[in-house]
Amino acid sequence: MQTVVLAAGQGTRMRPLTDATPKPMLPAAGRPLLEHTLDRAADAGASRFVVVVGYEADQVREHFGDSHAGVDIEYAEQTAQRGTADAVRAAAPELDDAQFAVLNGDALYDHDSLATLYESGPAVGSYRVDNPSNYGVLQLDSDDDTRVTGVVEKPANPESNLINTGSYVFPASTTEYLDVSTSERGELELTDVLETVCGETTVTAVPFDRWLDVGRPWELLAATEWLSESLSTRIDGTVSDDATIEGDIVVESDATIKSGVTIEGPAYIGEDATVGPNAYIRGATAVGANAKVGHAVEIKNSVLLSDATVGHLSYVGDSILGRGVNFGAGTTVANLRHDDEPVEMTVKGDRVSTGRRKFGVVVGDNAKTGINTSLNAGVVLGTAATTTPGEVLTRDRWE
Repeated sequence: MQTVVLAAGQGTRMRPLTDATPKPMLPAAGRPLLEHTLDRAADAGASRFVVVVGYEADQVREHFGDSHAGVDIEYAEQTAQRGTADAVRAAAPELDDAQFAVLNGDALYDHDSLATLYESGPAVGSYRVDNPSNYGVLQLDSDDDTRVTGVVEKPANPESNLINTGSYVFPASTTEYLDVSTSERGELELTDVLETVCGETTVTAVPFDRWLDVGRPWELLAATEWLSESLSTRIDGTVSDDATIEGDIVVESDATIKSGVTIEGPAYIGEDATVGPNAYIRGATAVGANAKVGHAVEIKNSVLLSDATVGHLSYVGDSILGRGVNFGAGTTVANLRHDDEPVEMTVKGDRVSTGRRKFGVVVGDNAKTGINTSLNAGVVLGTAATTTPGEVLTRDRWE
């Protein structure tokens, strides 16, 4: 089935990680989120991809080229990010006169449920959550609880906890309904298109067993945790004879695991990365290409993007470090509140609970810490921001 994949947005809630990288290209378990989405779609029955690009579009084109997983890729450009309906409208000229799927390039879907969605069109993916007021809640026919009649965006008093996953199979005629009015959020919403389609034909709610909307930094950790479950041990790099490797570990080509290192998987070590000597990696951790983890460093349940460096005698837990980050020796990250409440983080100016008892820091590309810096739980260190030796940072620093 022809499949439109939305990958045009920056992802402002993911800042500073998206200051120079489109959100769908952020890595989880060693590969971009978008790559995981395309893999699952190909397995589910995608026959052709139309990938909608916009922000930093060349990064997407250069990574994927003209095909992925044996499926041809065409690109459509959304010149201004005006919403999901506008993104599909940008893709419409590339579509054949046949039904088509639409997926978000920064969301994860379980294989079996996505395959069922492809087989059930017209259809929309559904999922049950504890906090439906944060999502679009699906409305169902009173006489048929599998038939969707509409969607209510972020209702104060939701009728149910069944939400829209942003995955669809639309009939060919849907391209005629893409000229929608601007919503209260100032966007052209695909959910308004869904409302029209529901009035024209039967749309089935397909329940997903697992689904994750990766919109905020801690959800990138959750994505890495999920995807790390399917890692199988593969050692293409060099591992010292006196290193200890437990669990499922991937060590890519030209990566080096030095003496005295202990890695308790699942873990991913990227191409040309260096770990050790005497370092400790545990939890669902991904170390990007050409990254360096120094002597006596502990990395726990974290994501280090390419070219990041954590100097010796440092601790990093439940954190995300952007490209080219350099932590000075002795940098320590706190990842737990004394009151045991979930760690909060600032997202687009608002303090938001991460829902995680343990969460460390988010560090933008090329940021640097002085030696013996301490970073408090939930702190953001912005792109190219710095700290001084011995500094204790308890608030966000964007410059």
